[in-house]
Parts: sequence; structure tokens; C-alpha cells
Amino acid sequence: MKKQQIILVSGGFLLLILLLFFGKTVPAKTASTVKPVMPATAGPQVITTADVVGKAKKALTQTQAAHVLQLENSVVRGDVKAQQIKVFKQLANFWGDTAQQPAIGAFYFGEAAKLENSEKNLTFAAHLLLDNAMAETDVPMQTWQATQAKTLFNKALELNPANDSSKVGLGACYLFGNISASPMQGIMEIREVAERDPNNMYAQMMLGLGGIKSGQLDKAIERFLIVVQKQPQNLEAVFNLAETYDRKGDKENAIKWYKVADNMVTIPGAKKEIENRIKALQ
Repeated sequence: MKKQQIILVSGGFLLLILLLFFGKTVPAKTASTVKPVMPATAGPQVITTADVVGKAKKALTQTQAAHVLQLENSVVRGDVKAQQIKVFKQLANFWGDTAQQPAIGAFYFGEAAKLENSEKNLTFAAHLLLDNAMAETDVPMQTWQATQAKTLFNKALELNPANDSSKVGLGACYLFGNISASPMQGIMEIREVAERDPNNMYAQMMLGLGGIKSGQLDKAIERFLIVVQKQPQNLEAVFNLAETYDRKGDKENAIKWYKVADNMVTIPGAKKEIENRIKALQ
């Protein structure tokens, strides 16, 4: 697992973890920790790409909406494929940068990558969508993003079946995206990589987050410890380790790892909240 890929996965929702968790006196859900898996009583509401984009368009100004419409209708003749790639990238930049809708931006970047048949761009867009899905609190939106990411990971694996990062990402889509009735499907995909390559920290991290999701806190701790032993400066792993000990009720180890996190965090507000949490546990 390349360092850049780990940063891509870790950086996307670490700040959200800090913002959601702190300021409370009991352990709480974060972007990377959710309720243990419970038997489903009904399937989640299904939303389509048209639903997602249509809703986002309602928040645009008249000028922005006209710009999007012009881009959508601009492919008319000539080298249609090349034009489509260009337009999809323009839409990706608009939605991701101007409209501040990163999930839609990643979707359009992925559409361009499909036409380019580029493994690099397919995996880049897939990881962006997966990161957004893992931080998403709206279940239908989370499922939509994970479904789009799954499609991109599958296409990337068609080009390079040996890409472990894509295998882990695909497993994470099943594990965190509500796209399968059996989250174990995702865990098995990720575990296969971790067992074959114990030094794949991306797989170890995802198994740790999966342990939290399934309520298996001891297994989550085991995976996070592997990551921090190999990557002592991995703030996401350190923070998740502290929080998992906290959720388990192990105050001594929770304080120990919150202190490690406190020494690594540079954002004043986050440092203060970590220190407040340590005081609450003492």
C-alpha cells in the first residue's frame, strides 16, 4: 500500500472524526465508527444518480445551473468519446470545486475514467467516493456513493487483478456501504489481502474499522495496534485505537492513546477537546 493511498483514505474523514466525537462525555459514533451490525428489517431507500444530481442542482444559482446545462448538452458531433471525457472532467471540476459537492465531482471524474479505461483514474475516483461514503450519515446517499465506488473498483480490477488496494477498497464498499445483506462479504475480501500481506496497512485499518462496525472491539484493537506499531505517526489509527479502548471501558489504555493523539494533533480546538476527554476519563 503506497503512502499516498493511505493518506487518501485517512485524511478524508479524520477531521470529521474529531468534530463528531469530541464535546461529548461518553463515547459516540464517528465517521469511522458506527453501530454494530443488526439484522435488517427493510432495505434502505434507493436513490439514483439522477436523484442525487437533481437535488444538488436545486441549490445552484441560475447562472451555475445554465452552465451545467450547457456542459451536459455540449457533446453533439465529431469525436464524441473525447468530447465526453472532456465534459465529464469539466463537470467533475464544477461539482467538486465550485459547487462544493465532492461526491458528485468524484462521480463525474469516474465517468471520465471509465471512458479513458485508466486504472489510475478509476481507483482515484473510487477511493474518493469510498471516503465520502464512509463519512456520510445519510444512508441512501452512502449507499449510492458506495455503489458507484464498487463499480469503479471492479473496472479497475479488470485492468489489474493484482491491485490489492482495489481489492480492499471493494471489500470496504460492501462493509460500509449498505450494498449487501452480509457485511462479511466485505470483511472476507479485505481479510484475504491482510492474511496474504500482513504489512498491508490499508487492509489492517479497514479490518479495524470493520471490527468497530460489527461491535468486535477486541478485534478492532488488535488491527489498530498492528497499524500503529508499523506506522507510529498514523493519527487516524492512534485516534481510533484510543476511541475503541474508550468504548470498551478500558480507561487506562484510552487515556494512554488519547495522550499520544494529543501530542500529534496541531489544531488548537482539537487538542483542547482531546485534553478534555482525558480529564473526563481520569
